[in-house]
Amino acid sequence: MTITDLTVRTADGATTGLGQWRGQVLLIVNTASKCGFTPQYDGLEALHRRFGSRGFEVLGFPCNQFGAQEPGDAAEIASFCSLTYDVTFPVFAKIDVNGAAADPLFERLKAEAPGLLGSKAIKWNFTKFLVDRAGKAVGRYAPTTKPEAIAADIEALL
Repeated sequence: MTITDLTVRTADGATTGLGQWRGQVLLIVNTASKCGFTPQYDGLEALHRRFGSRGFEVLGFPCNQFGAQEPGDAAEIASFCSLTYDVTFPVFAKIDVNGAAADPLFERLKAEAPGLLGSKAIKWNFTKFLVDRAGKAVGRYAPTTKPEAIAADIEALL
């Protein structure tokens, strides 16, 4: 089983399979609208536009587990992303990334690409996971890592 075998909830509450991105390089990010790292939406969108035609996709997963920095509902989140940062990459339903209710996608990502000293827990919003064309997480980047700093790693996988 790979990451692209999993299903997730879309912003409108429907279920969709990540298989539609099978064979592509993915950058999967837990996001928030009211975080100090929120301006990274600009950098994520820039990566999406730069590499999208070559088989790359950014997937955003809003999360309210860190400082309650994603309080909005799906419509508010979508509107914020579109109007404030002109986001065109998919932003899914709000999820948990840690704890008993953690989404299976993030459980898989954390297992395949653990953090510093092998830690599994996600520490804050805008933790980024790079997934190769085979559907395996091959990189984990801290919230402080700017999206443009990941460009060379994306390029290497494309």
